[in-house]
Amino acid sequence: MIGYIEGRVVARRERFAIVLTAGGVGYELELPAPAAAALPATGGACSLFVHTVVREDAFELFGFASLEDRETFRLLLGITKLGPRTALAILSCYSADDLARLVATGDMEALTRVPGIGKKSAQRIFIELTYKLEGKAATAASLTAPAGFGPGVAADVVAGLANLGYPEADARRVATAVLEAEPDLDVAGALRQALKRLAAEKS
Repeated sequence: MIGYIEGRVVARRERFAIVLTAGGVGYELELPAPAAAALPATGGACSLFVHTVVREDAFELFGFASLEDRETFRLLLGITKLGPRTALAILSCYSADDLARLVATGDMEALTRVPGIGKKSAQRIFIELTYKLEGKAATAASLTAPAGFGPGVAADVVAGLANLGYPEADARRVATAVLEAEPDLDVAGALRQALKRLAAEKS
């Protein structure tokens, strides 16, 4: 599996590049838009972290400017029905820190700005991101408060549930119940428990 490449750029476009290594092999890589934009001009030296996808009918390489971006790409691939090109599209719009802030502030609607992601897909992706990014989301929540709500974990949870389409009354009721039961929860943990309670109420 190819994990890292150093070489010089021999071709580049909006979302891909061909990098020629010192060994004389040119690798074609698909890239998120920010990584592609940051590449040097043709002939310039570059280095990229790489995720390799091997299938019966394809051998694909995806390049990233940082190890964190590659890890976020792999995290996104772990989301149900989310393929590599949708993951690239997300990373073309939002960095790893951006995604953590979206989760922390309950801004599910932001995902609908990614080409190819509708409201239903955004809701599903957002819920799974909440589980996967809970540590980063808690850090981001301490730095960013959602507009329209006061500070505090309960307000952030209510905002997140409201952005997922739950009525504000239900969101406040469930957020209050979760934090009364476990007052030390951070935003991500409280949102996870709130979603579990709401799902149980529907079943």
